[in-house]
Amino acid sequence: MTTNTENQSNSLDIVKWGVAALLIATAVIGNQFYADVNVVARVAGVIIAFAIAGIIALQTSKGKQAQSFAREAHIEVRKVVWPTRQEALNTTFIVLAATAVMALILWGFDAVLLRVVNLITGV
Repeated sequence: MTTNTENQSNSLDIVKWGVAALLIATAVIGNQFYADVNVVARVAGVIIAFAIAGIIALQTSKGKQAQSFAREAHIEVRKVVWPTRQEALNTTFIVLAATAVMALILWGFDAVLLRVVNLITGV
């Protein structure tokens, strides 16, 4: 019984994905075909077609998994303790200073290696 239900669900999901892809393709082709129509109307049509395709895609099993993942990710983001402005500035300055020091060290190594190569090659 479960296998039969899964097969029906999978075939229905394939149909839903096909309809969603057809809607997106229709929106893209229609946008090109009706190039002389008002831009606002074309943009509205494309947005509506993409929204309907998204709603149809969310009705599939993969779409439901993606929606569940997005909800869980949103919950996790709300748990994050974000740094204060001062902490962010301090960290930024530390990164800039470390980058400047590494740039100077690499510049020094480059200068030394250039002199060594010049001595070896006689240039």
